Amino acid sequence: MLGILEHLNLMSRFLFQAFPGVAGELKAWRDLACRCPDPELRRQALASLALKRFHCQGASVFTVWQGDCHGELLRAIVALQTISDYLDNLCDRAGVQEEKAFQQLHHAFRDALTPGAALKDYYKDYPYQQDGGYLTTLVKVCQQSLLALPSYALVQEKVGWLADLYCHLQVTKHLPRDQREIRLIQWLDPLVKSLPEPLNWWELAAATGSTLGIFALMALAVRSQVRLEEVEQLSGAYFPWIGGLHILLDYYIDRQEDQEGQDLNFITYYNDEREARLRLQYFLQRSLDKAVALPDPVFHLTVIRGLLALYLSDAKVAAQKLTGTRRFLLLNGGFTSRYLFLLCSFLRRAGVI
Repeated sequence: MLGILEHLNLMSRFLFQAFPGVAGELKAWRDLACRCPDPELRRQALASLALKRFHCQGASVFTVWQGDCHGELLRAIVALQTISDYLDNLCDRAGVQEEKAFQQLHHAFRDALTPGAALKDYYKDYPYQQDGGYLTTLVKVCQQSLLALPSYALVQEKVGWLADLYCHLQVTKHLPRDQREIRLIQWLDPLVKSLPEPLNWWELAAATGSTLGIFALMALAVRSQVRLEEVEQLSGAYFPWIGGLHILLDYYIDRQEDQEGQDLNFITYYNDEREARLRLQYFLQRSLDKAVALPDPVFHLTVIRGLLALYLSDAKVAAQKLTGTRRFLLLNGGFTSRYLFLLCSFLRRAGVI
């Protein structure tokens, strides 16, 4: 009974505190994006804000982990996720495939997570450059908000490690088709061999592409006292398990869309639907096992089950005739997953997400 009450309290704060806060933050960023002088940068900034707002909405659950919605944490999360979505568009949707340009752009992501880091010319090697200060403002706002988190200095090293993995993936996966796979394998194979549990290289790649571990550590830093053991335990749950589940689900529902756009999709590396289903189940179970062992299991279990609900309630699932796998995963996720699935389905119909 206590777990149900905790869950309901968490969802209430999430929907009625975090969601309105995200809407306010995104409106301010949309207003600034509208003033980008370069039409291509303006188009990509506005597209990322419009089409990927659910990324910020979902990430905002971390702002209510420690109680009522934490304003500075919300501001940092929305700024960082907006940087992530914007850079993804610049690398994927603007007709540019220059590795040097992608690397320079992603210094913005790293700098945003490093309070005090000097701003750079992030567009130096990119063909479009005049954004009216949009990207540097995002970086500065994230830096300033992180400074307000009492224990950020204790999580910053692990955050930087996850950010480096994330940026390496983003740069490499957007290279030309004849380069990206071999470069990813060369990078990830040694990392796979160092893991205590066997993973496929594309599964580890998926884990590096999630920002959830970063957000979880940022949320932990809201506390005035944090032990290094907590940092290690939390990051070990989110990477590679919860983060891997996150991105594999994302690729799972985007399979047809990515095939049509000739985009890289890690789910296509499985031999068939059955193998993909069983590996998703494996990541789900390992995520649940890791979450149960954390100091605040109800919150992290809700994050995991919320991932299932958010992605599997997307209309793309039914359109691709993937309802069998959806049913299978929701059953494995337990009652809370099915409840959250119904909630997400309602929120989609209402246009909230």
